[in-house]
Amino acid sequence: MRSCVCVLNHHVLQELDAIQTRVLEMEEAEEQYEADRQFPYNPQAGLFYSMTHEDRIDADKRSIYVGNVDYGATADELEMYFNVCGHVNRVTIPYNRFTGHPKGFAYIEFSERDSVRTAMTLDETLFRGRVIKVLPKRTNIPGFRTTDRFLRGGWPRGRGFRASRFYSPFRNCQFIRENGRAHPWIDSF
Repeated sequence: MRSCVCVLNHHVLQELDAIQTRVLEMEEAEEQYEADRQFPYNPQAGLFYSMTHEDRIDADKRSIYVGNVDYGATADELEMYFNVCGHVNRVTIPYNRFTGHPKGFAYIEFSERDSVRTAMTLDETLFRGRVIKVLPKRTNIPGFRTTDRFLRGGWPRGRGFRASRFYSPFRNCQFIRENGRAHPWIDSF
């Protein structure tokens, strides 16, 4: 009786080992799939960073921006859709670096500049059930940031700034405290 229990335990342990190895293989395959999905390999992507500034400007003039792209769209589908406009060099679909999901737009680079004008005719057409927006790709200007915003009337002012001790924009105001904040209430008389 004791030998039967040992044989049974041995078979159960073998099956458990087989299940554990299978689970580990599945986890590794899933991790590899997620890594491939998050950062798809594009052999031409490295070429963009080795180009000079003039080459990048030329590439931008041969490229388009495609907005409202379906999140399940692939680069091959976009290439086939825009291949009627001219030869497609590269399709770039930006991904969110934290979630790995596509951002919903794409850039398509053509080999000829005339292809951009032809691609503009596909603006507001259906692609995978969504109306896409096609625009020429803009060229980024080095050193120019869109986050540099100034207040109306000049440079940004820090906390506690007062233009003059005689001028106050809230001279005829009463402040009402609500939710822990002071809100100006302007007197009309």
